[in-house]
Amino acid sequence: MADFNSSSALSTIFYLTGIPGYESIHHWISIPFCIFYLVGIVGNCIILHIVRTDRSLHEPMYYFLAMLSLTDMGMSLPTLVSLFRLLWSISREIEFNTCVIQMFFIHTFSFTESAVLLAMAFDRYVAICHPLRYSTILTPQRIAKIGVAAILRSSLSITPLMIRLTYFPFCHSHVLSHSYCLHQDMIRLACADIKFNVIYGLVLIILLWGFDSLGILVSYIFILRSVLSIASRKERLKALNTCASHICAVLILYVPMIGLSLVHRFAKHASPLVHIFMAHIYLLVPPVLNPIIYSVKTKQIRTGIIRLLVPKRIHSSWG
Repeated sequence: MADFNSSSALSTIFYLTGIPGYESIHHWISIPFCIFYLVGIVGNCIILHIVRTDRSLHEPMYYFLAMLSLTDMGMSLPTLVSLFRLLWSISREIEFNTCVIQMFFIHTFSFTESAVLLAMAFDRYVAICHPLRYSTILTPQRIAKIGVAAILRSSLSITPLMIRLTYFPFCHSHVLSHSYCLHQDMIRLACADIKFNVIYGLVLIILLWGFDSLGILVSYIFILRSVLSIASRKERLKALNTCASHICAVLILYVPMIGLSLVHRFAKHASPLVHIFMAHIYLLVPPVLNPIIYSVKTKQIRTGIIRLLVPKRIHSSWG
């Protein structure tokens, strides 16, 4: 390993970490990662294609589902190249500017996905509590504005952290804890006062994730109150079933996200495997599981997948 302090040229180079103690089998470890990325990319692309091509799915619920698929891919794809360059022993180096861009996309789409889940909760609230006003409240123009607002809110909020980071000197170890760049991992290597980044980052998490999770909770309180007022048990179950996929998506995002934040802040001396395990769950589980959950739980998506995979002549012969 080169001496990180020997040359100022190395100040722009950082070193990614694979899975400590298992470097000799990184090639084999890359196989499940390939499968996860493939499942995530193909699954989300299929959902995007079905929503785009099937006119019966041109409704608010499926527009938000398409946004969820886009944010899932936006959160995981920036890590694809660096991860496989590392696992395939091509290079573990990453330039500082590339690292900043990578973490910008990861954190931006992470916050955006949280905002999209809030919008989906509002969609379910309107559909169940105000069904007659559903199409007038959630118009295509309003949905587009919600999507733009979500991405702008996230990108503009994270920009000060990225700008501040570019002014930090890194005079000690340049070895990162993961196979990709995270802000909370990067700032611990800086030889400067990182108080602003720590406090601003914490406030950002509390405000954005806190606001979104509170909004989701309030939406479901109103939904539950409305559902319990329905006389028929069958209708109550039917109404709640439309929320099942969204509840799973919320848990899939927030549980690993909170877990990773807690590990970085309160378990700094834990085994590196714990940090690496949580980091990969945080990035890979939502893109992989969300398409599967919505395909299983949503009849319209399931039907669209069957139409896509089964040739029309075979499908018509069955009819």
